[in-house]
Amino acid sequence: MQPTDSLFLKIARKITPPLIIDIYNIIFGYRGNYKSWEDAVKDSVGYDSDIILNKVLDSSLKVLNGKAAYERDSVTFEKIQYSWPLLAGLLWITSCKNNRLNIVDYGGSLGSSYHQNKAFFKHLQELRWSIVEQGKFVRCGKEHFENEHLKFYEDLKTCCLENQPDAILFSGVIQYLEKPYALLEEVLSFKFDFLIFDRTTFIEIGEDRLTIQKVKPTIYGASYPAWFFNREKFLAFLARDYELVAEFDALAGIIRIGNRYGNDKGFIFSRRNN
Repeated sequence: MQPTDSLFLKIARKITPPLIIDIYNIIFGYRGNYKSWEDAVKDSVGYDSDIILNKVLDSSLKVLNGKAAYERDSVTFEKIQYSWPLLAGLLWITSCKNNRLNIVDYGGSLGSSYHQNKAFFKHLQELRWSIVEQGKFVRCGKEHFENEHLKFYEDLKTCCLENQPDAILFSGVIQYLEKPYALLEEVLSFKFDFLIFDRTTFIEIGEDRLTIQKVKPTIYGASYPAWFFNREKFLAFLARDYELVAEFDALAGIIRIGNRYGNDKGFIFSRRNN
């Protein structure tokens, strides 16, 4: 969940000395190189708090009721900020599937990506957008947002049994899981035709790095463990069954981790012999 600056903060950046900005980015951002998830959790606070859900719900309802155009990570926008490579990937999948889109949005919150892109899906013969999320998000999603196209589930297996989806999307989520490769192993077992990753953090050199992301207070007060994956290791893991169709730079671009840097990336994969 990448933090987004408010308008006030953007203005403040223009009039604030660079040294203060550097200090701000060190305090709020990614730091550390933890040896275990347990150690990282000990230095984190607030991720499981209902504060996050309540803020996301409030922002998502504004979108649903036409008071905002778009929501991402609980922040509302007057204009939709598209990830054009992601949208191109989704539409490419529909072209491969006879103008149909049946996709799992893993960790998809209350439907951020669905609402972001749904204007481009009006022509489809079929649209099934299934979100797999934490229980409290699922209950909230079913109560306020579920419709004939958008459904919520607490586990991937139930979702797949009910919908037989062709694709799975991870947008700003897999790096926040304790055992991401265990989940990817499960994903491979379902033999999705397509995989899409967006807003996923990587490093080019060294082992996967476990950090703490401290969210800017303009979003909400929380910090949580966050992985930076070794890019080559990540691609090699998926290359067993999938061909890389496209790679793109995602929203955050270059990301500072202490005195080093990572990258926010996206990938689109197609299952071999698909």
